[in-house]
Amino acid sequence: MDQKTNKEEFLRLLRSTGREGVEDLIQELERLGFFTAPASAGHHLNTEGGLVQHSLNVCRVALRLRDEMEALCPAIKGQCPDDSVILASLLHDVCKADVYKRTVKRRKNALGQWEDAEGYRCSYRDFPMGHGEKSVIVLLCSGLQLTDEEMLAIRWHMGAWELPMQSFESERNLDTARTLYPLCVIIQCADGLAASILETTPQDLESL
Repeated sequence: MDQKTNKEEFLRLLRSTGREGVEDLIQELERLGFFTAPASAGHHLNTEGGLVQHSLNVCRVALRLRDEMEALCPAIKGQCPDDSVILASLLHDVCKADVYKRTVKRRKNALGQWEDAEGYRCSYRDFPMGHGEKSVIVLLCSGLQLTDEEMLAIRWHMGAWELPMQSFESERNLDTARTLYPLCVIIQCADGLAASILETTPQDLESL
């Protein structure tokens, strides 16, 4: 994983949308530590720069999914333009930029012996706003202009995994967003495919 190349590709794609507020957003991402953050504390791409790599993976999958779904269902053609797919996929996990803190963890090595290893822990104290909704708020506060479809795709990219327990209203909102906007389903599926297939390592399989 080449962090410099990934960052350049991320910025190229982001700027290709021509969306108002992109340059201000880039400054905010730098401030939050987005470009050096991991994608998780102990799962997929839990290494420096992992969040950018994950975001690029989701973008690549999402663009291909959009193309395939338009071929299978011509009725949705034009509903998920490139700029919307790129923005929603690259920025869905902005919420993670400031939650991972470096720490030392106890892990078993290849010999089954416990040892100290550098890792990450989660802390939500900086802005405890949730997951998808936090990403949307951070993006809007940075000055980025988003459509309703893009905001909903980012908000609900975790699908049912982020439903508050026993919340009928949230369940209906998720179902409605997915039904109205194909972009919501495409981003949710791309996120899962990237994390569970593209980013699964032999070590992950061995630990099952």
